[in-house]
Amino acid sequence: MERSFLLKNPSVLVFLAVLAMFTIAVTVMSEAFGAGLVSTSFVKTLGKTLCLALIALAMDLVWGFAGILSLGHFAFFGLGGYMIGMWLMYERTRLIVEESMAQAAIPPTDSEVVDAIGSQIFGVVGSADFPPIWMFADSLTAQLVLVVAVPGLLAFVFGWLAFRSRVTGVYLSILTQAMTLALSLYLFQNDSGLRGNNGLSGLQNLPGVTASQDFVSIWFFWASALALGLGYLFAAWLVSGKFGSVLRGIRDNEARVRFLGYSVEGYKLVIFTVSAMIAGVAGALYYPQAGIINPAEIAPIASIYLAVWVAIGGRGRLYGAVIGAVFVSLVSTYFTGGQAPNINLGVYVISWVDWWTVLLGLSFVLVTLFAPQGIGGLVDLFARRQHPERHGADLGPDKGALRESEAEQ
Repeated sequence: MERSFLLKNPSVLVFLAVLAMFTIAVTVMSEAFGAGLVSTSFVKTLGKTLCLALIALAMDLVWGFAGILSLGHFAFFGLGGYMIGMWLMYERTRLIVEESMAQAAIPPTDSEVVDAIGSQIFGVVGSADFPPIWMFADSLTAQLVLVVAVPGLLAFVFGWLAFRSRVTGVYLSILTQAMTLALSLYLFQNDSGLRGNNGLSGLQNLPGVTASQDFVSIWFFWASALALGLGYLFAAWLVSGKFGSVLRGIRDNEARVRFLGYSVEGYKLVIFTVSAMIAGVAGALYYPQAGIINPAEIAPIASIYLAVWVAIGGRGRLYGAVIGAVFVSLVSTYFTGGQAPNINLGVYVISWVDWWTVLLGLSFVLVTLFAPQGIGGLVDLFARRQHPERHGADLGPDKGALRESEAEQ
């Protein structure tokens, strides 16, 4: 990364510094390496929150910068989780099967081991055969490639079909939601090859790792923080140059950008595919910390929540998307985890477990009406980010056009 890029974008350095200090603080206070002030369960919550911040970053790239309101990005998130979950479940089951067969008088053949693994994994759906999509499940390298390849391929195919037809606005949002719903309904079927409604479970147990969950949770927390830091750095670099300027132009006036000779469909397809790959990485880190993934995780409502996070944080600001995801995730954990006290009104008791979604929806409406810049706008005010003072002659025919001091920046 060029030094000039970081100098021109000091907010990136600030974000990375804050993320690094946060990571060190949690590590020191964790049960694995420090004073035990932060429980292992909360370390997992924080690690999952960082993964949600990463997919919010991906959502902001397509919505905040390109103006594409995708209501299907959690499909890519879930696919990334399924890809790494297949390897985790296969390897864990293989170790269990081989250990149980080691006591047999006659050593089992490779085909017998594979059949036993298949029975263990797919017996819950009445099958014992590995579907074709599991052909690389025994290879960690292959599954890591699929973590980004499968979401990227789905986004590329969908984007190519949608963008070349010039579907925009609410119609495109409905199509992305329909794609997510179709994928979710397909995965609910037992013959989908991914155990239907049962999903993939036991993902928190790393194959061959004997360390306690205290250490495993902090390892995943580190990986999540690293992924978020690299993702933020990449996203900031991507939108800081000409590519980002064209994306903003497409967001503000697509027809004018097309008239200037730019391939609007090509730019949309690239950013849509790249953001899907980032979402896949986020999902691959999230679900091993959650321990389970099933088709309900890919339901369209999850992608709608994602859009709410970005809106509350402030779309069009990378740090706004991260702040929104972290804020809503932690507040949601507080209200839905039974920590928030219920409010007794006499005739009715407000239980926040039931009313949290109402509060979230109300917050979205209030932010949209009265604070369209979201929480990120408060950060701008705190940092006193203002337009540069204009000195010198106007550089355009209209009063107030770009002035010389601005052109030099």
